[in-house]
Amino acid sequence: MRKQVDLCCMNGKVLNVFNRKFEEKVLWIDQGKIVATGEKAELTAHEVFDAQGAYIVPGMIDAHVHIESSMVAPSELGKALLTKGTTTIVTDPHEIANVTGISGLKYMINDAGQTPLDIFFMLPSSVPCTPFEHNGATLTAEDLRPLYAEPSVKGLAEVMDYPAVAKREPDIMQKIQDAQQLGYHADGHGAGLDASQLDVFRQVGIDTDHECTTIQQAQERLSAGFWTFLREGSVEKDLEKLIPVVTESNAQRFAFCTDDKLISDLLIDGGINYCIQLAIKNGIRPETAYTMASYNAAQAHKLTDRGILNTGFVADLVVLKDLKTATAQKVMKNGQWIVPKPTRPLSFTTNTVHQHLEKTDLKIKLTDDYCNVIGIIPNHIETNHLQKHVPLKNGYFVNDTAQDISKMIVVERHHQLGTFGLGLVHGFKITNGAIATTIAHDSHNIVAVGSDDQAIYTAIQAISSTHGGIAVSKGTEVLAKMPLPIAGLMSNQSCQVAAEQLTAILNAYLQISLPSAVKFNPFITLSFLTLPVIPSIKLTDQGLYDFEQANFIPLEIK
Repeated sequence: MRKQVDLCCMNGKVLNVFNRKFEEKVLWIDQGKIVATGEKAELTAHEVFDAQGAYIVPGMIDAHVHIESSMVAPSELGKALLTKGTTTIVTDPHEIANVTGISGLKYMINDAGQTPLDIFFMLPSSVPCTPFEHNGATLTAEDLRPLYAEPSVKGLAEVMDYPAVAKREPDIMQKIQDAQQLGYHADGHGAGLDASQLDVFRQVGIDTDHECTTIQQAQERLSAGFWTFLREGSVEKDLEKLIPVVTESNAQRFAFCTDDKLISDLLIDGGINYCIQLAIKNGIRPETAYTMASYNAAQAHKLTDRGILNTGFVADLVVLKDLKTATAQKVMKNGQWIVPKPTRPLSFTTNTVHQHLEKTDLKIKLTDDYCNVIGIIPNHIETNHLQKHVPLKNGYFVNDTAQDISKMIVVERHHQLGTFGLGLVHGFKITNGAIATTIAHDSHNIVAVGSDDQAIYTAIQAISSTHGGIAVSKGTEVLAKMPLPIAGLMSNQSCQVAAEQLTAILNAYLQISLPSAVKFNPFITLSFLTLPVIPSIKLTDQGLYDFEQANFIPLEIK
């Protein structure tokens, strides 16, 4: 008696991730899974897909991503990624968790249910990111534990509080143990850690990392037994620099991630498909690159039902005409060909932006002109610690166009505490205006930089009026703004509209800056200048923080 299944996929060159070779193989698919391979006289199919010699690879998997950084809701991100070949992402929702806590996590999980894209959540380990900032919520191990009942929760997200791990502080150890006892694992965040510090992470079972930026760091992680995720985001463009470390003998320990990538970049370049392009361009065999982009990521996260085109595995696959471009001709998710369907992000009505800044608060009074200055590094989230003489007028800092040093401020927005930190930053090339945003990793207070107090104040007021967002101003005029009413982090519009708004604010930035400023994204760069767990100096609502000293430092150098 012949059995009929949903689909037969034939005449394709199917990637075997175990020997990293393409093989001519027939795939029989039923109820979302591959149920048999090869010629089967006992099987027939409702539908036959003739690949006509095209390549077929497993659905791509993003090993580490923050959905909030795309600036669209999970359901809208799904529309952008699925057509590019990504069928699964592993996400850390610590951005929204730092703003609204458990309610934010549940919003992300519920909205993700609208998309066929498999969105697996790693519970945020560091809310708050540090004990000395003002964020919107605190999540303990006890708070997180009930969320493991959610089927889409698969472990503990990037552990970034190295001192807490080194001291074996009870709460972070409980978070790690809770994940491991349920058969999950804990992601790492080893920015700036040396080999001995990485070993401290390994001692407690942390087994992944995405923060290496040099060949030496990648080799240290490989030697320590980490799964290493090579990152290519909108600012953190590390992949081409790191790809030489990958060989045929060690490739099984590497996967790809985007970490933080804007929806505009995802729509144009894509996500993991773009990582594959860069890897192949830089000498990695296509068979190896596609294996890294699927099977390796699945193994790192213990997702044992995917990343393999063989009997018993989820029918997630991508049909390609050309391996080098990684352009998807057709994408299948759970045995169904992807056809975009209309959805809208779930409603989010809570206003998370509360501030009462006065324009006079923006003045920086100095008794000495020799100051600590944050130096941005284009397309990286680390900073340089600069020391500069800056111009003063009547004892107050004035914009230094000659040295490209501008005023920066971080304003607490969660509890109406009225706290703010003032600093100086080099590298934005702003000559006449300001930018402000409620995306400020990881506490997500308001951050702004500009040439004059009026422009900075205008931009801050503009994003406050829309319950969060990004704004570009010139004097009292708002040149462009992008409302982000979902926790001050994400748009409630379609991915296409959000991408158009991002383009508009970038064009507005060009009106207030020198032309050479377009070599990096100013908004996402600004958003990372508040993250004190990344070297070298950053600005929080409590003031200027030195990563190396693990302490606050004054603006003036005495």
